[in-house]
Amino acid sequence: MKIGIVQQAYAGDRAKMLIESVNRIEEAVDGGAELVVLQELHQSRYFCISEDPAYFAYAADFDKDVAFWGAVAQKAGVVLVTSLFEMRAPGLYHNTAVVFEKDGSVAGKYRKMHIPDDPGFYEKFYFTPGDLGFKPIDTSVGRLGVLICWDQWYPEAARLMALDGADILIYPTAIGWFDGDGEAEKARQLDAWITIQRAHAVANGIPVVSVNRVGKELDPSGQIDGIRFWGNSFVCGPQGEMLLRLDAEQEETAVVEIESERVAEVRNIWPFLRDRRIDAYAELTKRYIFKP
Repeated sequence: MKIGIVQQAYAGDRAKMLIESVNRIEEAVDGGAELVVLQELHQSRYFCISEDPAYFAYAADFDKDVAFWGAVAQKAGVVLVTSLFEMRAPGLYHNTAVVFEKDGSVAGKYRKMHIPDDPGFYEKFYFTPGDLGFKPIDTSVGRLGVLICWDQWYPEAARLMALDGADILIYPTAIGWFDGDGEAEKARQLDAWITIQRAHAVANGIPVVSVNRVGKELDPSGQIDGIRFWGNSFVCGPQGEMLLRLDAEQEETAVVEIESERVAEVRNIWPFLRDRRIDAYAELTKRYIFKP
């Protein structure tokens, strides 16, 4: 299967982002992509840098957005993974990945489960945690374990997707540095981000696709300077082997081929699922178990 990934910078407004995203999807399809993955909240700026009720207006067109991207997927003839701001009801919003089949129909959706709340990443102000669980989405190119950004740090999420038959893990992402961080700290953060996701590939014996934003986005509130998204979108195989890694600063569209049959081959020689001690894991559902 050939997978297209689209790493973009914020173009300044929604209209430009839509045009550029569509062009890059078509570019990936021209390169043979059967599946294209866009970055987290790809229609707009990463508005969670600050807390501002005005940004809830971005979610008002969710149904129109679904119709738009469905038409894009149909025209391109590709399975498409998007990341949209969903207004479920007034006061109830989700960070939602919607997956479209090649005919433009909705194959399924995933609502982000783990919601961060850190300086520059005030997502709890905007998003309610998802309630659809960790359920893969069936498509014509396979069973997609779609998760979103902060979910990528949690091995439990990856494992549950794998246990429910996901063929691949997919992470639309928005993560970056503060310019004031030292170079050593930046290197540690990036290395940790890549390592944890490669570990999910290894532990579950399936490929991982992670698509990040790029470029600097300023904080309109002035509370902080802004976030410089670090790009480095990548695809790795079921042993964590790096198949593709993009630039830290440049917008890029790339297509990479993965060998689906390698999942069975790898799991046969590294049978981690076979050797799990499911009789001894009950305490994983507790918040904390150490009692001094």
